[in-house]
Amino acid sequence: MKYQNLKRYFAALGIVAAGFSANAQTTKKFIDPANMDLSVKPGDDFYTYASGNWIKKNPVPAKETRWGSFNELRDFNINAVKTLVEDAAADKSAPVGSVKRRVGDFFAAAMDTVTIEKLGYTPIKADLEKIKQIKDIQGVLDQVAYMRVNGLGGAMFGVGVGQDRKNVNKYMVNIGQGGTTLPDRDYYLKDDTRSVKIREAYNTYMTTLFTLTGSTPEVAKQKAETVFKIEKQFAEAQMSRLEMRDPYATYNKLTVAELNKKTPDINWATYLPKFQIKGQDTVLVASPKFLASVDGMLKSVPVADWKTYLEWNVLKGSAGSLSSPFVKASFAFTQAQTGQKVQTPRWQRMSSLTDGTIGELLGQLYVAKYFKPEAKARMDDMIVNLRKAFEIRIKGLEWMSEATKQKALEKLAAFKPKVGYTTKWETYTGLDINRNTYFQNLRNASKWGYNENVNRLGKPVDRNRFGMTPPTVNASYSPTMNEITFPAGILQFPFFDPNADDALNYGGIGAVIGHEMSHGFDDSGSQYDAVGNLKNWWTAEDKAKFDAKTKALGEQFDAYTVLDTVHVIGKLTMGENIGDLGGLNAAYTAFKMTKQGQSNEKIDGFTPDQRFFLAWAQVWRGNILPESAAQLIKTDPHSPGPYRTIGAPVNMDAWYTAFDVKPGDKLYKKPEDRIRMW
Repeated sequence: MKYQNLKRYFAALGIVAAGFSANAQTTKKFIDPANMDLSVKPGDDFYTYASGNWIKKNPVPAKETRWGSFNELRDFNINAVKTLVEDAAADKSAPVGSVKRRVGDFFAAAMDTVTIEKLGYTPIKADLEKIKQIKDIQGVLDQVAYMRVNGLGGAMFGVGVGQDRKNVNKYMVNIGQGGTTLPDRDYYLKDDTRSVKIREAYNTYMTTLFTLTGSTPEVAKQKAETVFKIEKQFAEAQMSRLEMRDPYATYNKLTVAELNKKTPDINWATYLPKFQIKGQDTVLVASPKFLASVDGMLKSVPVADWKTYLEWNVLKGSAGSLSSPFVKASFAFTQAQTGQKVQTPRWQRMSSLTDGTIGELLGQLYVAKYFKPEAKARMDDMIVNLRKAFEIRIKGLEWMSEATKQKALEKLAAFKPKVGYTTKWETYTGLDINRNTYFQNLRNASKWGYNENVNRLGKPVDRNRFGMTPPTVNASYSPTMNEITFPAGILQFPFFDPNADDALNYGGIGAVIGHEMSHGFDDSGSQYDAVGNLKNWWTAEDKAKFDAKTKALGEQFDAYTVLDTVHVIGKLTMGENIGDLGGLNAAYTAFKMTKQGQSNEKIDGFTPDQRFFLAWAQVWRGNILPESAAQLIKTDPHSPGPYRTIGAPVNMDAWYTAFDVKPGDKLYKKPEDRIRMW
């Protein structure tokens, strides 16, 4: 992202309307051959062909774990946010209680390192002391509830409120598995070199924090061993990430009385009110087996060990917000997992924290300065075009019956798009923000967020909730809302540019729109109906055909590797891979409706179809540290960038034609082997 001034930035927040001429006059090369490696055949290595020189010239910066188009855009946006929060912090004349004043006070407190250093770990001393006073298992359980309600985060299991997936107009209590710190259960259970290394770093991290809060080295070592033993038991009881992708497997509606029978040492009738949850006789449990295991652990694990575990939960949740010894220890653990060379600058971390904590206050400042109404109007046009293209494609599916097609079309028509920013800003009423109390601000926000969540019980489902803050560089689909969301932050190059040709915009943001629409029809989203309920709308025969296609796509991605030997997990990444395949196909269909899409006029030496696929490729270009690549393979439902670049195109006839890909080329798939889904 190399914008020269704010004027260009304002322009970049627009989105091209359908029908822009291929002859658009611009000095910028939206598909720049200088970023490509034209010595490589596109049919052998399309990723390197499209982005090889860019990849060579853009190593991962020391403060990052990876670097690509998303990171460039996020870096640009965080600098835009920086100007907003610094201006707000400097403006002490802003009225008390105003949006600007609250944003400024939060950021100023976060940047007040002098006060933060003086306090050390004082902000959590009372909490650690409270844990020491616990006498029995009921006291342990009460402390878990106290921590969740009072802004100290969850322990053991997750408790919150969300939609009932089989009756989406109703909110219900959701109880989920938890209890662990490492990013995946496998890190506790496997003995490969990387898992062992991560466990060693985790042990060092725990020992350091226990020592910093007064334990002797010997006691700190014992405490770390105690915590790990408990967390390993949690990991053994957890469902895997793959198992959690099945929405039926995690939908277990139980009465409180039924849940009590599964967990005789936890009386949920008297326990839920301690989580500020009252009057509920039924709950949704993601994994009853996990809660049964927790109940067994309440009998087998000594109270003293539970106290150590709770102490650790306070420490790990607070370390990054205390004085520098705690922050350094926290980063050292992050470094061991991701390979990040140096810590992200404090201003950047605190700018992101402001966005993540009071994002709809900051978002109002962001939108006022960086987002224009015409951008939303242009985006709305493209969504209309993509919806029409998707409709055409569904009607033309050879493998699907008319009965299922009708249900699919009903679901497509019911999609609700949200673009730019919310129509109803959150006011954070009751959230106290003080310019002098950084840690307390965070705790207040966590407490406020929890209360806001549980207070939804008994109220109508809010379908206007946006879900992401305006500066966010991302997009999403919600199966229970049946909605697609595109924050203002993603509405910039390389996803689109108002001065670019249609090929660039449809290969970029058009494919993103199509991707999110396709999530409604991926292996998980396709199990929800037009309203958003978890309900089958497929004929058995059509579902069997769809499952066969997902199996083939999974096998395609299983064959891809990173770090030479680590394979992509096709089942874990299935939803995103279907999103890419369906989205790029729909975007291409929409592109072919435009004037440029129906022409063969070259720009900068490339045909319209070539530019469409090259635009897609440059979205996914990037570099990543090997440690991060290894971790993301286990935890990220998205495939690595090189395989997102090629995964969908190799199944599209148009890509073969555009780049003259023939038998013998390394990426060539026979026409009958190409996966045609949506």
